[in-house]
Formats: sequence, C-alpha cells, structure tokens
Amino acid sequence: MPLHWGMPVSTADEDEEPASLDECRRCGLWKNATQAVGGRGARRARIMLVGEQPGDQEDLAGAPFVGPAGALLDRAIAAAGLDRAKLYVTNAVKHFKWEPRGKRRMHKTPAQCEIDACRYWLEGELASVKPDVVVALGGTALKAVLQNPHATLRAAQGEPFRHGERWVVATYHPSYALRVPDHAAREQAFNAIVAALERARQIARDGS
Repeated sequence: MPLHWGMPVSTADEDEEPASLDECRRCGLWKNATQAVGGRGARRARIMLVGEQPGDQEDLAGAPFVGPAGALLDRAIAAAGLDRAKLYVTNAVKHFKWEPRGKRRMHKTPAQCEIDACRYWLEGELASVKPDVVVALGGTALKAVLQNPHATLRAAQGEPFRHGERWVVATYHPSYALRVPDHAAREQAFNAIVAALERARQIARDGS
C-alpha cells in the first residue's frame, strides 16, 4: 500500500511539531508554493531515494519526481534493475522554492534553515519506512540525510557508508544529468546515478 504524506493541521514556527504536511508553516516556503509535496512509495521500502525539493511540475502535481528529472530517474531505476513501485521516493524540502524568470518559475536552491525546518518531515519518513539504504540525490539531499550542513557530494560519492542504522549512497541529482552541457558529461552523470542505484540494490539484497 503506498505511503502518502500530506493530510491537514496548522502550525506557525520551526519549533512546533505539526501533525500534517499540507498546512506546515515551519518555514516560509509554503507561501509561494502550490502545495506541499510529500514522499510516495512502498510503506516498508528497503531503499529510499531522497532528492532536493519539488520542481515546477511536482509542485503542480503534488507528487515527487514527475517532471523531466523524474523521467530520467525512472530510466536510471529501470537500468539498475529496480522497480520504482517498491522504492520510497521523497525530497529533503517539501515545498517548491522558486524565483520568477519571465513567465517561468525557476528553481532556487533551498537555504540551510529551510532544510533544517523540513528535517521534521524527513525524519518522520525515515522512522516510518525504515529503509536499509538511503540514496541521496545531490548535495542538498546529502546534507539533509546526514544532518550536516558541511557534507559535500564530492567527498561522499563513490563508496556507500554507514550513517546510524542505515547505509547511505550518494550520487548526482537527476537534474544535474539534464543540465550539464555536453553529451559525454550527461552520460557520465547518468551512469553514476545508475551505478549508485545498483549499489543500493546490492546492499538491500545482501545487507552490505
């Protein structure tokens, strides 16, 4: 049965503990977002994927990874021999942070205080789903998962490592593989994401 975080309450600041994501006011991002976007997936997934934040299409649809980056992630998941329906997919930050550029809403990187405010929700997902492996997609996700604002993707990429009760595998966010200018770099980034997902599958299967 899918786990869907997003039922109603109201709160006003970062220290409060709201019972609902839909009316969360722990930071100010809700003011310019269409809706909060919670995680989706298997209730007891062995692998959890954590991205940065919803994008424009996710903000409108109310579901994570449904836009172009989501399509690339789906390709990588399939290439790694995984089934998205058996994973849990979420973001470190649950509201879309953006700035206007003409008629478009352009992604803006969340501030550390916004990542910290949203940690309440990510910790709830981790406690509920209890994944064996977390795949951190990009630097913002890695900072959120490790609760370390100084964590860097460059340092963490490569080998999986233990963090508390679970394994963490760090790799590029799918949007990076869409953004890099030349074909060879895009292929390299995509292959790195696939390799990280394959490693997560192996750990979830074998336990190491």
